[in-house]
Amino acid sequence: MTILSSTIEAMMNETRLDGNAAAGPLSELFARDITTALATCAKCGRETPVGTLFDYGQAMGVVLRCNGCEGAMLRLVRTPGSLRLDPSGVSMLIVATG
Repeated sequence: MTILSSTIEAMMNETRLDGNAAAGPLSELFARDITTALATCAKCGRETPVGTLFDYGQAMGVVLRCNGCEGAMLRLVRTPGSLRLDPSGVSMLIVATG
């Protein structure tokens, strides 16, 4: 290990926290109306507001599909004890703060 890499590692360890440290910023994101957020489709690259995505599967949960290629972008399922979100079809989600 070089001096530079050990210095960088030491700096990263000084600032490394667990996920609880992100509670404030995450609550800002998830307490907003997400339908106005811009989502980029991981399949075709189209950027569009979440509210304009096609909604399929009301009984089994929510599957939001790209209005360009119809690829599944977001999947939301409610179980008896949790909400489960699969955002794997979104390469970027931009939520306005102002």
